[in-house]
Amino acid sequence: MLYYLLITLYVVICALLLIVVLLQQGKGGDIAAAFGGASSQTAFGARAGATVLTRATTILGTLFLLGAFLLTIVGRGSGGSVVSGVGGPAAPAQTAPALPTGNMPAATPPAGTATTPEKPATGPQPSTAPAAPTTAPAAPAPARGAGNTPAPPSGR
Repeated sequence: MLYYLLITLYVVICALLLIVVLLQQGKGGDIAAAFGGASSQTAFGARAGATVLTRATTILGTLFLLGAFLLTIVGRGSGGSVVSGVGGPAAPAQTAPALPTGNMPAATPPAGTATTPEKPATGPQPSTAPAAPTTAPAAPAPARGAGNTPAPPSGR
């Protein structure tokens, strides 16, 4: 109830402040002052006496700021977290099994398939692939002779 009363009072203060500011006369009525033109006023305008409108602006501006702070404090509520009523993530229905890190035995075929049993390896098996040479043989050097002389460079 107090919160709604404060909001209503705050809206009235905002409307009055808007009206009071719009009713005031502007300082420096010509556009030449905005572009550095000569003016008989000082840098911040001519010093005018404090009129009713300027005092009302000061009072309403102060009430505007205090009202904003007061509504922030009153409207804060319990101070709980933004996500205080939200549950955590749902647990997954089934988790994947962990992957093995060691050597695995050979996979067994599905039931009902005919397979031939293999002999287990008892020792090191000889490799059937030929060994790759470690270095490539060097290309033969071209023979120097009358037919193998390089052409002279072109004049380009």
